[in-house]
Amino acid sequence: MIVPLRSADAGTCGGKAGALGALLRAGLPVPDGFVVPFAAYRAVVRDLDLGPDRRRAIEALPVQAALIDALGHALGELGDPPVAVRSSAAHEDTGLASAAGQHDSFLAVRGAGAVADAVRACWASLFTPRAIDYHRGAAGDLAMAVLVQRHLDAEASGVMFTSAGPDDPIRIEASWGLGPSVVGGTVTPDAYRVAGDGTVTRALARKRTRLDRRGDRLVTSDVPAGARDQPSIDDATASLLAELGRRIAAVRGGPQDVEWAIADGRPWILQARPVTATPPAWPSTPALAAALIGTPGSHGVATGTARIIRGPRDFARARPGDIIVCPFTDPAWTPLLRIAAGVVTETGGVLSHAAIVAREHGIPAVLGIPDATTRLHDDSTITIDGTTGTVTDRKETGSGPTRAPRPTRS
Repeated sequence: MIVPLRSADAGTCGGKAGALGALLRAGLPVPDGFVVPFAAYRAVVRDLDLGPDRRRAIEALPVQAALIDALGHALGELGDPPVAVRSSAAHEDTGLASAAGQHDSFLAVRGAGAVADAVRACWASLFTPRAIDYHRGAAGDLAMAVLVQRHLDAEASGVMFTSAGPDDPIRIEASWGLGPSVVGGTVTPDAYRVAGDGTVTRALARKRTRLDRRGDRLVTSDVPAGARDQPSIDDATASLLAELGRRIAAVRGGPQDVEWAIADGRPWILQARPVTATPPAWPSTPALAAALIGTPGSHGVATGTARIIRGPRDFARARPGDIIVCPFTDPAWTPLLRIAAGVVTETGGVLSHAAIVAREHGIPAVLGIPDATTRLHDDSTITIDGTTGTVTDRKETGSGPTRAPRPTRS
């Protein structure tokens, strides 16, 4: 029922756990842990009639005493710390599909019983509406392994895209606290570009909130005013992360989308998966005719009806071909990206889950435009250019531009 993370491979433990196992074996700094493999999931569901609502059927399953005992033993070998419990599905983190954010993960989990509940919830997340929509048409068994690792109380964290070639830059996004703020797009992160010659270019953002562990809970709090505009990592750390990124790409055999954290002053690698769609280039000065300017998130140009979507209660208002304008997107919004012509957000970075999924769906995205949901109007006609990061309201051609932070070289 339990596989040590160091021994994990994609065939038995899923792409996410398999990649981290390979990195551990190569000497990369990966938090130790273990995996509940595909075999455990299949043993639980093999003889069950799950019915049409498979998610609820799995959520209602009693957790086997044998699994709880195995989890307790494995946790004891780690010292019984708080852990992160994360999905590692058969069709997740592959070269064809990232499944970025489509399945459930849990941080700050402690004790065998709580971990067992989180494992069951990860299994059930194979069948959430967003995951079913994302995996539509996928061939083969949608089995779920579950990765359990030491939880890291990160001072800063984020995402890195390694370079596609020897002369291409490595791109890093970073913010204060735990990583879900960056990958979930609820903050606009600092952006770093590390060139092949080691030069670091950065664009700092105003990081208003952070996510941290408090006991067995995750708490969102305001960043102190004096730290909001300060760099969440320095240039030396960006260079160190870039060097780790090069090593990871060499081990994994191609460009990688890497989640990382800084805890106790050390860098740690939390995830590495193939880059499924290349993001737009580092933003340059856009055309002054644009009414609003943000971060280029996904290539392409689209003109359509602006649809202000502030939360799930507004989802039914969206129509095929609309351009979704929202505060931010989380994984539950993925079905909207299948019908939308484009997406505009008030927060978030180019390496967030929403931006990745937009690129996989081939729709333009412009991110991090403050107050976009009030500055753009429902039912107006807008044009977005996800390559340059511009949004033009066709009725407000006289509006002046609002610029994203300017990069500074250091």
